[in-house]
Amino acid sequence: MKITHLVWLRNDLRWTDNPALYFASLAAQSTNDGIAVLVTPTPAQWREHNESDAKNSLRAGLISHLSKALAERGIPLHCLDTDSFESAPNRIRDFCLENSIQHIWFNSDIPVHEQQRDQAVCALLNEHHIESHIQAADLLVSQPVLSQQGTPFKVFTPFFNKWVTLLAQQDITPLPAPETQAPALSWEPLHFDWETKYRDDLWPADQEIAKQKLWQFCHHKERHYQAKRDYPIEPGTSTLSPYLALGALGPRQCLEAIFYTCNQEEKRWQDSIWLKELAWRDFYRQLMGHFPTLSMNRPFKPETDALTWRQNESEFKAWCEGKTGFPIVDAAMRQLNQTGWMHNRLRMITASFCTKLLFADWRQGEAYFMSRLIDGEFAANNGGWQWSASTGCDAAPYFRVFNPTRQSETYDKEGDFIRRFVPELAKLDAKSIHNPKPEQRRRCGYPDPVIDYKSSRLAAIAAFDALKGK
Repeated sequence: MKITHLVWLRNDLRWTDNPALYFASLAAQSTNDGIAVLVTPTPAQWREHNESDAKNSLRAGLISHLSKALAERGIPLHCLDTDSFESAPNRIRDFCLENSIQHIWFNSDIPVHEQQRDQAVCALLNEHHIESHIQAADLLVSQPVLSQQGTPFKVFTPFFNKWVTLLAQQDITPLPAPETQAPALSWEPLHFDWETKYRDDLWPADQEIAKQKLWQFCHHKERHYQAKRDYPIEPGTSTLSPYLALGALGPRQCLEAIFYTCNQEEKRWQDSIWLKELAWRDFYRQLMGHFPTLSMNRPFKPETDALTWRQNESEFKAWCEGKTGFPIVDAAMRQLNQTGWMHNRLRMITASFCTKLLFADWRQGEAYFMSRLIDGEFAANNGGWQWSASTGCDAAPYFRVFNPTRQSETYDKEGDFIRRFVPELAKLDAKSIHNPKPEQRRRCGYPDPVIDYKSSRLAAIAAFDALKGK
């Protein structure tokens, strides 16, 4: 069997519900040809983009697991270490020419650097008469979601209403895995010099386990998601984001599970609160496609570029290390540093603290999160930070500044989450643990607050007020 079709995988490391893989397989079968899969790790580029060791280590495991599943179907997986995006076009061209590849298939990427890489690859392969087949981006609604005036939505709620309408009109059935094309190939686990140890007890590098976690969440927790999602001590969220970030799960697979669960419970799938989380993912990714400057460290609201952010390295370092003297903030940051993941409510609390109370440049916090998150997605991380900093699309009003103590008392009422990650405070009572008194701090070896909440809040509001009229 002659292999003439090459499927280039990036952040879509799965063999089911993968448009590029599925349609390449169909095209190859129609001419009795075969397919091969290519991955092109770019560790230098990932470092430039602040991607975390945890995410890259999960990526390495998923590539190895994928190669095994494909080998069982007689589909070879090749790995080219291209180091950076710039080196990818020549390496891929050489591989295609050496292996008589006539077609390359891949799913579209959205950020600017990725778009430029893909355009360069297509242009170079076209010179050698190798045809490129670009499939839709990894979104639930891949077509542009536009207003009646044909413009991008800048507010989430009307976007969501149009998004749900479009979603109901399209076939959202997950695509099957490619057919077995040859006898099973020999296989050995892949190892990469850029992978390190990560919390694989929490996120095994296994697509089948990811699917099991998805269905377990939808069967047992989705109905309680709205009530429990804001409480970090509760296992109320899906924790599937690392698998979505690297494409071990596809959004249509998530939607299929939502459909099934809602049907079992006799409720409308459109009313699923977890569905809105998938809509936010589409919203931020579509925004990045419509407004390329979001990929270039620019705020969505250009007037906020005039803000003079404070540059206090010691305060920012305390925030990074979970030593701010605000227990809920410190617990959240330690969760991030220890596991590579942070509960969503805590992401809002810590980002608000960083941008509004420390008044640190949101780009610093965005970069630090990316450098630690196992589920770091550029568009979602950027959107979340700009939301918190009031510089972004549909962002929190600038005068909305989270009070970390009030947030702690509301969402970690008994202090159990704080006790888990700030063990020096474990013996404090449920009232004191949210804001220990000076003598309690000294006794526990816990720092004083790095800032005063009231004066810091007023300073942030004043800085935004000063922008009016600019």
